[in-house]
Amino acid sequence: MAVYHEIFKIQSDRRPTFEDVTGRVEAALKNSGLKNGILLVFSQHTTCSVLIQEASDDTNYWGTELLMQDLVDVLEKIIPTCRTEGQYHHPGPKHIEAAAGRNELPSWSLNTDAHLRSVLMGRSQSIPIVDGQMELGEFGRIYFADFDQVRGRERNVRVQIVGE
Repeated sequence: MAVYHEIFKIQSDRRPTFEDVTGRVEAALKNSGLKNGILLVFSQHTTCSVLIQEASDDTNYWGTELLMQDLVDVLEKIIPTCRTEGQYHHPGPKHIEAAAGRNELPSWSLNTDAHLRSVLMGRSQSIPIVDGQMELGEFGRIYFADFDQVRGRERNVRVQIVGE
């Protein structure tokens, strides 16, 4: 049994960002040389998720695929975007103080909605590998989602494959 690990970066925007990372994950699988096993795509970021869904083909004017925009719209009804301090219990005064110690602006902590959305959607996906191919189904694509709307950032996407 072998283990392969690879990291690649994406840039998020100051709105919910969805990046189709299927091709980059396929490249990681090819680099691994593994043919059968389990492939994990993971976000180490607590405001991000990894999703498997079909491509929407159409996009809105911001470039967001329509199916992903539908997801944002549904999540907005369940977990409204944090627009002001006090809207959610988090962040409290101790968190703001700790963030200031990391040279973060107080407004950067107004991303409670992104944390809750990430918990709801999950931060990883496991995909079976059979004969060197990901078993995503006919239309499956892998998306890295960043729900944080307070600032765009460079994000790490981790791929780990266990197999033979």
